[in-house]
Amino acid sequence: MVKPIVNILNFKVLYNILFEMKGSLNFDLNHFEKEKELIEMIKTKKVLENSIILTKKKTINPTYSFENILVLDDLPISIADLLDKINISLLKQKYNFQSNFNIKSYKLDLNSRTISKYNKKLKLTEREIDIILFIYNNKEPQSVETLQREVWGYSENLETHTVETHIYRLRKKIGDEFKDEEFLISHKKGYSI
Repeated sequence: MVKPIVNILNFKVLYNILFEMKGSLNFDLNHFEKEKELIEMIKTKKVLENSIILTKKKTINPTYSFENILVLDDLPISIADLLDKINISLLKQKYNFQSNFNIKSYKLDLNSRTISKYNKKLKLTEREIDIILFIYNNKEPQSVETLQREVWGYSENLETHTVETHIYRLRKKIGDEFKDEEFLISHKKGYSI
């Protein structure tokens, strides 16, 4: 699992304090002296997808969305309260990110385990979501054996028809609900989205 990142903007003292605690934190740290450096990093690496910005400034550049910014305007603050605020912000951001995942013309909501399009919603199982995400995140078609190993964690007791049955049912559900036979495509080398 990728750790979220807390980007601390122009607050070196706080960065140093948290850096000393780094081993016990559930997030990584970056420090930026200037807002310009942070904006450049955002443009090149899409930093905000799994991170927040922590600052004591009240002025906020419109480049950021409000879910990504934690402004510390009620200083002094205890470390325990600060860590609570950081963790709550990271959880909110993760929840919001999972609620808005786009795949082709569909919205995949990992929190409610649904896929939707044109005001139609389809409930998915956790395994179906895992299949969709794995295939979507890999640009090349994925073989049954790869799906068996990566999505199911490969079990010698698991027969390849188990994977094929799941794929068949998923394709049928999406085809029946959305009249889309092209969402999950079968190739000689495997499956793609």
